[in-house]
Amino acid sequence: MAENQTIPIRRSVVPGFVTQAASDIPQKQEIKYPSEVIPLPTKGWFYPEDNVLSSGEIEIKQMTAREEDLLANQDLIRRGKVLDKLLEALIVNKSVKIDEILAPDKNAIFISIRRLAYGDEYPISVTCPQCSKQNKVVINLASLETNPFDFTNYTKGVNSFSFTLPASNIVITYKLLTQVDEQSIESELKELTKVSKESSKELTTRLKYVITSLNGDPDKMKIRKFIEDQLTARDSFALRKHMRDNKPDIDMSFDFKCNDCTFERRLDIPIGVSFLWPDVEA
Repeated sequence: MAENQTIPIRRSVVPGFVTQAASDIPQKQEIKYPSEVIPLPTKGWFYPEDNVLSSGEIEIKQMTAREEDLLANQDLIRRGKVLDKLLEALIVNKSVKIDEILAPDKNAIFISIRRLAYGDEYPISVTCPQCSKQNKVVINLASLETNPFDFTNYTKGVNSFSFTLPASNIVITYKLLTQVDEQSIESELKELTKVSKESSKELTTRLKYVITSLNGDPDKMKIRKFIEDQLTARDSFALRKHMRDNKPDIDMSFDFKCNDCTFERRLDIPIGVSFLWPDVEA
C-alpha cells in the first residue's frame, strides 16, 4: 500500500533568454519561461500505453501576465472554456489532449499551476455551515497529500474499477472521469434544468457516466434505467463512499474550525477561476 505523500515539483527549464549565436547572420531571440515537471497522482497507470500521459508526469510552464489576461476573458468564462484554454497554454507537450486528462491528474495540475504562480498560501473566505459567519482561512497547498492507493490491484492501461453493491449484490464497474465526461454531464444537467427546475439531478446524472457495466453488461440504456429506477439509497451511498476512498487522487480537503462557534469539519477546497487568479485584495 502506498503511503501518503506530498506532490513534489521537479524543475526542468531555467528561465531567461537563449544566447544569440555568435554569427554575422541575425538570429531571433527565443524566450524561455520557467517550467516544472510534476508527477501525476494516477502515475499514468490508467492511460493507454500509447498516451503520452502514461509516463506518469507532465511538464507545465509558469503562468505569465498573458495567461492572467486569458483568465479574465469573460467570453471564455461564460462558455466554461477558460480553464481548458489555460491548460492548453501551460502544458509544454502539445501532443497532450486536454479532454483525455483524468480528473485526479487535472486536480494536481491546477494545484501546481497555482503554487508556481502565487506560492503555497491560498487565502479563502469560508462561510460556516452552522452559524453562517465568514472565516478567513489560509490553506498551505504544499501540505496537500495524495491518497494511499495500491496500483498493483489494477490492470495497467485500463481505466476500470469494480465494486459489489451491498444491497442488490450487483457487481458494477466504474471509471475515472475525463474532461469530455465532465462536459457531457454539464450539458445534460443544463438540458434537464430547462425541463424541470424543481430539483437537481446531478448525483444520478454523474453516476450514469461513472458506471460502465452491471454484472458485466455495458449496455448504457440498462445502466441509465437501473440508476433511475432501481438503485437504492443504501447502494448509492456505499458506492459513492467507496469511490471517494479508493482512487489515486489528491486529498482536496482541509480542516475547518469556525472562529465564532464550535463547528468543526473537513471541507473541500474549491477550484475555479478565482483559485488560479486570486483577488489582489485577498
